[in-house]
Amino acid sequence: MPKNSNSIDEQAARHIIAKRKNIPDAQTLISKICEGNTTALSQSITLAESTAARHQLVAQEILTGCLPYANKSLRIGITGVPGVGKSTFIEALGKYLISLNKKIAVLAIDPSSSISHGSILGDKTRMNDLSTNSQAFIRPSAAGDSLGGVARKTKEAIILCEAAGYEIILIETVGVGQSETAVHAMTDFFLLLKLAGAGDELQGIKRGIMEMADLLVINKADGENKTAAQFAASAFTKALHLYPVKESEWSPVVKRCSAINNEGISEIWKSISAYCALVNSNGYFENNRKKQNAYWLKTTIENTLKDTFYSNPQIKEALPQLLAELNEGTTTPFQAAQELLKKHNSKN
Repeated sequence: MPKNSNSIDEQAARHIIAKRKNIPDAQTLISKICEGNTTALSQSITLAESTAARHQLVAQEILTGCLPYANKSLRIGITGVPGVGKSTFIEALGKYLISLNKKIAVLAIDPSSSISHGSILGDKTRMNDLSTNSQAFIRPSAAGDSLGGVARKTKEAIILCEAAGYEIILIETVGVGQSETAVHAMTDFFLLLKLAGAGDELQGIKRGIMEMADLLVINKADGENKTAAQFAASAFTKALHLYPVKESEWSPVVKRCSAINNEGISEIWKSISAYCALVNSNGYFENNRKKQNAYWLKTTIENTLKDTFYSNPQIKEALPQLLAELNEGTTTPFQAAQELLKKHNSKN
């Protein structure tokens, strides 16, 4: 038997699976993505987001084929509480970047209901001008149960968008008070949107998300809100001085803008550009990307182990009974966990 027959058979199997299930051929999708075909890009992201084994098989081949063309973009994470104007801000920033001849992709993460697990996915409708621009690609995804509201497959979507030639990737997170560690670990620049006069000035001084932010933007700084925005900017600027110097050597700044009036957007981009110039010159940009790769390797392993554990038939069968015993007080969480782990490990 020829030495490479297994790989040939595997390729043939993938082609047959794709054909039978009406899944586009991986090599065809790779070629179209690299040509900037948005339909192929959308199809590939859908495959990457799918939990079906046959879809994952094709998705991994696409991702592998796209890797040589990835990692050439600037990834910007944008977060803020609901109502802060994230979609309006992203559309204003996106249109400004397009005016600078940039190709941008927006990965907008919509919150999922904890009851129905449904998601509205309405970000495209809130970015009317951007969604119809040929230089922009908008992909709404459901957050699911991912930490910080970041869709689990967002990292793969970034790779695919980069292969399609998008120079700037904007990642919008849910912003409902969860940890934003996930988005911080997949972006080069972290932007926090805030509101003035919303009663959260003091709350915003808390550690955590403020420490992660590279730029704070007070949105809706227009009309009667201008004075409040100026006061909030002053308060946040003072708060930032309380934190230690970042590893990137960048000193976070506070800006004001009115996204709906397109005011202050160019100044925000100047700050982002200044940050990029600094971290490229001191080597932080490249080192941070390496750390992120390690983070996502470990995260993927943890997620896979978790999925494998809960999909184990023995675990599915034993879990309800152990939960009942736990509620009755006849066992402890630690004893129940150990019993489940023993059952899982016995299979392996």
